[in-house]
Amino acid sequence: MNDHVQFAELNCGAYPLSIEYQWINADRSDAPVVLFLHEGLGSIALWKDWPQSLCDRLGCRGLVYSRPGYGRSTPRPAGEKWPVDFLHLQAQVVLPALLDAIGFDDAERRRMWIVGHSDGGSIALLYASAFPDALAGAAVLAPHTFVEAMTVDAISQTKVAYESTDLRARLARYHDDVDSAFYGWNDVWLDPAFRHWDIAAELASIRRPLLAIQGHDDEYSTMEQIDRIKAHVPHVQLAKLPDCGHSPHRDAASAVNDAIADFFSAHQASNWLQR
Repeated sequence: MNDHVQFAELNCGAYPLSIEYQWINADRSDAPVVLFLHEGLGSIALWKDWPQSLCDRLGCRGLVYSRPGYGRSTPRPAGEKWPVDFLHLQAQVVLPALLDAIGFDDAERRRMWIVGHSDGGSIALLYASAFPDALAGAAVLAPHTFVEAMTVDAISQTKVAYESTDLRARLARYHDDVDSAFYGWNDVWLDPAFRHWDIAAELASIRRPLLAIQGHDDEYSTMEQIDRIKAHVPHVQLAKLPDCGHSPHRDAASAVNDAIADFFSAHQASNWLQR
């Protein structure tokens, strides 16, 4: 990624937040922005070079950031447990506050495309549902729309790996406070109250173009995740990829880039990209 990390200061909760963010292709000032929302253990750094490659393919600017608790953004305070609606809060409170702080006006938001992976895909769906006119469209990769038993099992196994293998050391390369990142995500997903989390019915208000991508070999969830999107958002385009796990942009980068580029091209001439 070709621009330096910056920080935005937010006051949208119980304490101030400092959010790291980074521009891609900032010199393309007339191009629409693609906003990237990372996975449950992600950060700016963990995206690696994929956002750059996709923005170059699309001819767009890009914006990546690390959510609170991740990367170099404000860590989760010791002992704080995220609420069951933590993804709603990220979509409906933190993300709009970040866009305000960076200076996105209404016209810029209407031209903004969102790409979200896993938890970030869920946040993208919730944002598109809550603010149906404040984006041009969205592509979600392996999003969660409800909690499956296999997801809980996989996350339980990840906790064992974090506490007994080198996973913690590997993740520590990408987060200033790795325990903040890991346990914030892991604790809420393993909270019995979270088993009832289900956003499918909320998605009916999504009006903008939507692409949902999932791998047949996803180790965290089944195709039912994106099939439920289709049941509530009939205009969604589904891409179901063979030989692909929970990280389509890493497992099947070429197929994902092709799918997003075709999706983008099909809609870029529409009114959704007009200022």
